[in-house]
Amino acid sequence: MPPDPRPLPELVSFLESLPEPHILCDRDYRIIAANAAYRRAWPDAHSVVGRTCYDVSHRYSVPCDRAGESCPLTRSLQSGQRERVLHLHHTPRGEEYVNIELSPVRDGGGEVMWFIEKMEPMHVARGVSDHRALIGRSPPFRHMLELIARVAPSDASVLLQGESGTGKELLASAVHEASRRAQGPFVVVDCSGLPETLFESEVFGHERGAFTGATARKPGLVEAASGGTLFLDEIGDIPLAMQVKLLRLLETGTYRRVGATELRRADIRLVSATHRPLKRMIAEGTFRQDLYFRINTFPITVPPLRERADDLPLLIESLLERVAPKRQLALSPAALRVLYEHPFPGNVRELRNVLERASLMCDGELIGPEHLPEEILHPERDSTDERFAGRRPHPASAADPLDLDEAQRQALMRAVHAHRGSRRELARRLGISERTLYRRLKSLGVLDELRSAGTDGSVSGA
Repeated sequence: MPPDPRPLPELVSFLESLPEPHILCDRDYRIIAANAAYRRAWPDAHSVVGRTCYDVSHRYSVPCDRAGESCPLTRSLQSGQRERVLHLHHTPRGEEYVNIELSPVRDGGGEVMWFIEKMEPMHVARGVSDHRALIGRSPPFRHMLELIARVAPSDASVLLQGESGTGKELLASAVHEASRRAQGPFVVVDCSGLPETLFESEVFGHERGAFTGATARKPGLVEAASGGTLFLDEIGDIPLAMQVKLLRLLETGTYRRVGATELRRADIRLVSATHRPLKRMIAEGTFRQDLYFRINTFPITVPPLRERADDLPLLIESLLERVAPKRQLALSPAALRVLYEHPFPGNVRELRNVLERASLMCDGELIGPEHLPEEILHPERDSTDERFAGRRPHPASAADPLDLDEAQRQALMRAVHAHRGSRRELARRLGISERTLYRRLKSLGVLDELRSAGTDGSVSGA
């Protein structure tokens, strides 16, 4: 007699009691039930029962692993264990990153028959333009987010390593916001801006009379971060003498104010960041190896902008909304191609400055190459700069116009999918006429693709 494919009513009832959004799937990826928390988060949840999880979450016609994603259900079938992944899901609020935790459920014969899938939106990151969150869809960006999702719920020390301008403070804040300490303070210490004579007093605090000018007791930044996260930015700049005191704090969880005798207990989670090569500094004797091991419990490499060039259109849209919030600015294809060719040694910080200047130079709503800085238009390339030597051109380079068309097509597809309104409104947002938008949709093959996918309704008509 074949096993009964229907789940026990008690299992469905158990899902209803869970506070987080959960769904129940069978081995064929079909959604059998969705709990009340899921229905509140996705108001049209009544329509998901009977559909496949990959159709609801990704609008795919095939399982995730056959569409270039990592499928937790397939992995769980292979391992027989719980699996976790970070996916980009379609939600009523647009595309959002969601932490997926999928657990197999066995029948009385021990065979895996169903899967309970828990979903927790990662609100600190988005796959569409959003000035309030980390933005990106490229593989390096998504890998970085997966690491943040893994480590954030713990109290493990995190070391962010990456070039200047890559947004390490934003990432540290994202770790804090996704942690159990999110309701506590997030305190930033700029280690590069603190001279050795002030470092100990600022970080640990001091007692009245501890030194000349200490006219009152002052709590330190460690105390200010109690119950939350202490972010040490540019930790490679901490003087050696202060590294010893920081190591003692991390090893014992205690510290002393300058001029005090009693120990105070610290309740902090440490996140550090640096652009310096700490391993080389250890070899040179300018950074303590024991401190490195304490702060490097969970290292995360922050990719430079040139390694996530696929995120440029999203970043540009988001940054333009920040630097010129009252205008509907967009980049012309020619200007976008210029930016694709630029290596951005200053990373996202440099991109923001470029766009802010361009917005001031542009009187209309479409930024062209003529509005970009001279050093972007005519860069003096230095082949001896080892950071960019041998850098492969982005697929959207001037030498390959077919790939540039593909980049424009993908950017246009993202704009259409993220838009909720008429084609006229979308055209105005992109800084082009409605007729020009229609021609671009048609010439790049986007119009036919949208029609075949059944998503053209959001941009059809006025």
